[in-house]
Amino acid sequence: MSLPDPKIQKKEMEELLSMGFSEDLASQALAATASSSTTSANPSVEAAADWILTHTSQSSHSPPTLSSQSNLRRFILSKPAQPLKPYPSKRLKPSPSSLSPLSERMRPSTVDLIVGQDHLLSPGSLLRGVAGGPLPSLLLWGPPGSGKTTLARAIAASLSSHRFLPLSAVTATVVDLRRAIDEARRSRSQIRTVLFVDEIHRFSKTQQDALLPAIEDGSIIFLGATTENPSFHLTNPLLSRLRVLALRPLDPHHVRSLLLRAIDDVDHGILLSTNGASVTIDDEALEFLSLHCDGDARVALNSLEASAVLAVNRSSGIGEGTVIITTADAKEAMQCKHLAYDRDGDEHYNLISALHKSMRGSDADAAIYWLTRMLEGGEQPLYIARRLVRFASEDVGLADTAALGHAVACYQACHFIGMPECDVCLAHCVAYLALAPKSVAVYKALNAAKRAVKESVGGNEGVPLHLRNAPTKLMKQMGYGDGYLYPPDHPQLCKGQSYLPDSLKGRKFLQWLPLDVEQL
Repeated sequence: MSLPDPKIQKKEMEELLSMGFSEDLASQALAATASSSTTSANPSVEAAADWILTHTSQSSHSPPTLSSQSNLRRFILSKPAQPLKPYPSKRLKPSPSSLSPLSERMRPSTVDLIVGQDHLLSPGSLLRGVAGGPLPSLLLWGPPGSGKTTLARAIAASLSSHRFLPLSAVTATVVDLRRAIDEARRSRSQIRTVLFVDEIHRFSKTQQDALLPAIEDGSIIFLGATTENPSFHLTNPLLSRLRVLALRPLDPHHVRSLLLRAIDDVDHGILLSTNGASVTIDDEALEFLSLHCDGDARVALNSLEASAVLAVNRSSGIGEGTVIITTADAKEAMQCKHLAYDRDGDEHYNLISALHKSMRGSDADAAIYWLTRMLEGGEQPLYIARRLVRFASEDVGLADTAALGHAVACYQACHFIGMPECDVCLAHCVAYLALAPKSVAVYKALNAAKRAVKESVGGNEGVPLHLRNAPTKLMKQMGYGDGYLYPPDHPQLCKGQSYLPDSLKGRKFLQWLPLDVEQL
């Protein structure tokens, strides 16, 4: 008898593995069916699969038993994708590779290991009780590095008889969604599917709508994650089917505990990044990383990894022993303080609102602080300057009529010289506007006039005849300009002249007195 061809054996093994069988079962089946022969293109593969289905139908690794040889042949020749499986109950996923970033290797696998988000993970909370009952569809909203993906995976791992199916809205299409939903519906009687979509705000309206029927009928348990305000980026029908949970940036003491955990973990921690070199960190460096990551665990852990590599390289050749990560290593790894800021996102509007309200409250110190946060985060100076021009009229107004000129001059200065030199021009204008007296009389008058125009019954009245110009003879004959008193010629008589339509005579829009308490 001729020996089996190793290349053929390898190919047969790969095909069996692609069907979802374990390597041990595939090896046993190939050995048991080595002498079998059929008329199919891959006799050993088909016979081995049939052997597994016949002899190990009770195995949890086996797919459902096929009723006939023809069904088996279609199963093999079509080569379907490997069946989706739930993560094991004790571990969320296999041990991460040493090539993975430290932040990925140290991702907690259970809810109990998650640090921070105490407002969501307190005893008796919704997320603490998911293991004992049905889980509603959730949307996790929070800044980068706050633990949205980690929390979603840990929740799924705590559920029995559930499988976790992750998708990324960056790459997934409507076809991917429908395929996942169809698979979830087919297997619903045996196992529930938790469909996790990261960066859900990147889905179009059509893609978001594709999720609605499956969430509505319970075919899937949906978990979404987003860094953007759901009110602006998710459709109302989708939001109405989800419970929104807001995650917060991690506190420094939470980040500190994560960094210490990474140093102490011998299986997944910093030892894998340093090729086994023993590493520790001094308190000053630990505090620096905890305070300068802006509550982002991913930034903190990856900066720790870079710091450890720098420390090991610096100490190589000096001698054996534990390498200490110093503040200099941490600063070199991080380069600059990480700032959570997105010029097109929610934080953009939060900071400009804080700047505006600080100036309105005449707090120059707070106003300059929020201005600095925006500039250091990369905000365009002309955007800030435009907001200052608006503020000069809306909030300072008639109390200091020079404020508008200062704001316009600031905009021109920023346009002329740009960043970084124009930062002091912005700070100068912000301080001026914050310290200036305030009056919203013009702003209120404008809004009152708008309401009068919009609420006019039967349409707005025409301009009174005495206020109309009469450049032609016909217009004069029609009464245009009749009765108009020219103020320079009639300083006393014109005081009683009306300039409003009859229905609005005596109406006051601008409530302004030069010595009003508001302007003092």
